[in-house]
Amino acid sequence: MSLPAPITREWAFGAATGAGVKVAVVDSGIESGHPLVGDVQGGVAVEADGASGVRFVEGPHEDLFGHGTACAGIIRSLVPDCELYSVRVLGTGLTGRGTVFAAGLQWAIDAGMDVVNVSMSTRRAEMFSTLHRIADRAYFAGTVLVSAINNVRAASYPSEFASVVSVACAAGDGPYALTYNPRPPVEFGAAGLGVQIAWLGGGTTRATGNSFAAPRVAGLVALMLSEHPALTPFEVKTILRAIATNVG
Repeated sequence: MSLPAPITREWAFGAATGAGVKVAVVDSGIESGHPLVGDVQGGVAVEADGASGVRFVEGPHEDLFGHGTACAGIIRSLVPDCELYSVRVLGTGLTGRGTVFAAGLQWAIDAGMDVVNVSMSTRRAEMFSTLHRIADRAYFAGTVLVSAINNVRAASYPSEFASVVSVACAAGDGPYALTYNPRPPVEFGAAGLGVQIAWLGGGTTRATGNSFAAPRVAGLVALMLSEHPALTPFEVKTILRAIATNVG
């Protein structure tokens, strides 16, 4: 589609509420019915099956840690009318297998998700090629992967890939506190310092981390796609840069 000049937040978001946009949270699950989350429209629990296999259990499932609920609450605060899907790939210790993680991402792409929030990453070199291929598939399928960088300063995937929107936490508050980094691999910064987040049992807590900056950007992307459904991942990145507080 043709982008205006200049690109403004008013044009990017309009009066959008997320209606018509499918957002997946690849994480520890989502607590459906949480006051800050509301209903979850669907999803799948991906589990290890043997040494290297996986199995998919579609339908409702619980959040095994709280992390996914936190991310979902942030997304819902920005796009209250989006369709929210849980892709559970992490267990009670917020850990999981790389093969399960990859399978969850592929499920989200195959299910036609418009935006996928990935507030997790791996530093395992053996997962580089697999995740790179999946990230490219998402890009060409029109699915926007929004990935938090690792909280530890080290290369991690898929946040290092050019085909994803990579995010770190930064100073600032509010849903539109977005900054652009001209020296990737991390491209954008969003509020993630001492933020209030949803947690298990219908509660809330305060936390800091790149994990909670990524869903803010995922929510902004969902707003854009609700207002402009034909946007490609390339155009989404262009618009994010244009509306960043340190650019536009």
